[in-house]
Amino acid sequence: MVECCPEFKPESLDRKTLEYSDKLFLKEHSLALFHIPLTINSAMARAMKMITGAGAIVPDGVMLFHEKSMWGTDIYIEVKKDVPGARMERISGTFMTKVYEGDYKQMMGWMKDMQAYVTSKGRTMKDLYANYRYCPACAKKFGKNYVVLFAKV
Repeated sequence: MVECCPEFKPESLDRKTLEYSDKLFLKEHSLALFHIPLTINSAMARAMKMITGAGAIVPDGVMLFHEKSMWGTDIYIEVKKDVPGARMERISGTFMTKVYEGDYKQMMGWMKDMQAYVTSKGRTMKDLYANYRYCPACAKKFGKNYVVLFAKV
């Protein structure tokens, strides 16, 4: 089995506070049906082709998924420079992170737990992003399925 995702060390992002100042991302969109992504493969292939072609890959860069509704998800892929022909977005703010491990069907519980974690630290969650650490093949290879939630506070 080919490994495409680097091995993740949960302590690197668990219960951290990160400051982003105009962090540059390529923005893509995946259609969904009741939160199940339908066009994720084509969206990722299109984005990675543009990023690679522009020489804009950030090794170990951040990829954030922002579920806007049960009909679609915005995907933000960190890049090192503007990518011609792509939608670009800069993200700034303070983010609190927490690592979860398990099946994606636990996401609603993780989101509630993240809200409680943020509140316990005296903060207010303004928005929530997910960072999926492994593709399905790599989750199987490593025997873990990590998701890092990024709460914008």
